[in-house]
Amino acid sequence: MEDQERKQEDQKTNWNIRPYLAIGLTSFLVIIMSMSFFFLIYRYHGVTQLLDKLMLILQPIIIGLILAYLMTPIVNFEERHLLPLMKEKMKNQKKAEKLVRGLSVTGALVFVIVIIGVLLQMVIPELYRSINGMIGTLPRQVNSFMDWLSEYISSDSEISGYLEMGLTKGTEFFENWARTEFLPQTKNIIAGLTSGVIIAVKLLFNVVIGIIISIYVLMSKETFIGQSKKIVYAVFPGRQANAIIHTVHKSNEIFGGFISGKILDSLIIGLLCFGCLSVMKMPYTVLVSVIVGVTNVIPFFGPYLGAVPSAILIMLANPVKGLYFIIFIVVLQQIDGNIIGPKILGDSTGLSSFWVVFAILCFGGIFGIPGMIIGVPVFAVIFYIIRNILDYILKKKQLPRDSASYIKAEKLDIKTHKLIWLPEEEAEKKPGKQKKEKLEKEKK
Repeated sequence: MEDQERKQEDQKTNWNIRPYLAIGLTSFLVIIMSMSFFFLIYRYHGVTQLLDKLMLILQPIIIGLILAYLMTPIVNFEERHLLPLMKEKMKNQKKAEKLVRGLSVTGALVFVIVIIGVLLQMVIPELYRSINGMIGTLPRQVNSFMDWLSEYISSDSEISGYLEMGLTKGTEFFENWARTEFLPQTKNIIAGLTSGVIIAVKLLFNVVIGIIISIYVLMSKETFIGQSKKIVYAVFPGRQANAIIHTVHKSNEIFGGFISGKILDSLIIGLLCFGCLSVMKMPYTVLVSVIVGVTNVIPFFGPYLGAVPSAILIMLANPVKGLYFIIFIVVLQQIDGNIIGPKILGDSTGLSSFWVVFAILCFGGIFGIPGMIIGVPVFAVIFYIIRNILDYILKKKQLPRDSASYIKAEKLDIKTHKLIWLPEEEAEKKPGKQKKEKLEKEKK
């Protein structure tokens, strides 16, 4: 009897302690998280400075990972063609695989360097000539424009008076600005140029280190993939781990399809622009084609960002050709948006036009130009994850997963967990006598 009473008392004691321990641990975690959140908000600038410093330290690794990711399709393509040949000639299969991997990585790196070198060799001399010519002819073009403007308004004394007054005030403002603001800031400008040169040298050094890191990553990419999967399966339960691995594969598919497709699309647009502008004998053909091709990498807003400065340059040289260029760019972007882009990209992101604009504005506002470029695939991954979570919840509740079913749904029946549509919609959703009668009436 005494032993039983002691066991009951021990059980009661244990049963009473556990809730208090759980409450205490939960309270402690809530306090820690609240303090961390408050610190993050209160010390926001310090956190951003820390993140900027961390990104600067990790810049070579980030560059290396990006280069490795971009060169992976080339390495895989070379391995598919070289590996069968080497396995036939070499008895040791592991040595054959290592040799093929080394040759593929070297070939991919040489291919990228050659492509970049050829493009620079083609573009830089033409850009130099275009910019040099623009610098030489721009003052003359501006003067001729001002002469034309003065001749046009010379007949109207009132307009010429307003223009003279505006030019006088503008000249005074410019002189005051140069005297009070620009000249005192020359030391800062020189210091900024010096720091810019230092940053450029550091960036070049980081690119070299990044290339070395990308070689190491590509040589052992299966090892890194295996280690990552091992960590995921060790930390998360089986179902969650499988979901994470599947999401990573889908993210790779979205990113790979979008980035490679967008680069190819921009290259085609740049070449088409160069060919058509050469036929039309437009000024600054190479410079404008490079601007249009590079800015086309940015979805939706990119063509307009490239067309505006290009149109201004051409209009300064020849206003009529500037108008022709605007018409040509509109036609070219329609061809790209309706024919070339869909053929190359397809539905790689799965986003509607609204969400594409939303992603570009949000990520562009936070991260600038890089955010505008990668914002669409990043948001596509987020959208995919949220959609899968919602589908899983709706499936557990035995509700339809397509959005069309909810457009005219009136309410949800709490008891049966089924949607209730309006009378006409309900008849359409559940074919029966009412729908047959309705169809017969429409036929009559």
